[in-house]
Amino acid sequence: MTLSSKFEDHILKRALIVGDVGVGKTGMTIRILCDALSKGYSRDITIVDMAPRSMEYQGRRIGGCISEMIKLPRDVRYLQPKGIVAPRLSASSPSQLLLMVEANRRSIEPLLREFLDDPTPILFVNDVSIYFQSGCYKAVFDALEASKTFIGNGYYGSSLSFDYGTGVSKVERYLMELLLSKMDIVINLSETPKTAEPI
Repeated sequence: MTLSSKFEDHILKRALIVGDVGVGKTGMTIRILCDALSKGYSRDITIVDMAPRSMEYQGRRIGGCISEMIKLPRDVRYLQPKGIVAPRLSASSPSQLLLMVEANRRSIEPLLREFLDDPTPILFVNDVSIYFQSGCYKAVFDALEASKTFIGNGYYGSSLSFDYGTGVSKVERYLMELLLSKMDIVINLSETPKTAEPI
């Protein structure tokens, strides 16, 4: 496993940052992104930010969109769907959870198509696992193939396994494992010393 926040260590590679909730996945992604911006790559970057806004979980703030945490240059293409929620933390019934998962998919998919219609060499994806909850994956894998450098993150843990028996968590994990199998670099923050605090 490579644990590096230097963008040059990820150029022309596929990297995925994974781990349980609150281990610093978005924070590490942002550090790599900021390094890329500092090196002058902003015009070559698309960010597809699938994350819901930050929220409180077990007494602390978790997750969140990249735009909540840093100010992005205007020449970075930032694609952010509207109304994304965290279904397992928000739903109060199986049917509501499935409706939220489907609503998330409908919001995210057009942005993946937008990237595919005009891909940039560098693609960042924040919280890809939320899209995988729907059981859909082809648009993400197509985007992966369309980019030359891919850096993403996603939930891969056990804290949020409760899904009202819908099977959403099992599907999400399976598709995350499928994506992991395509990576050159895997950074599992749940298996590393606490080097990256959530931001």
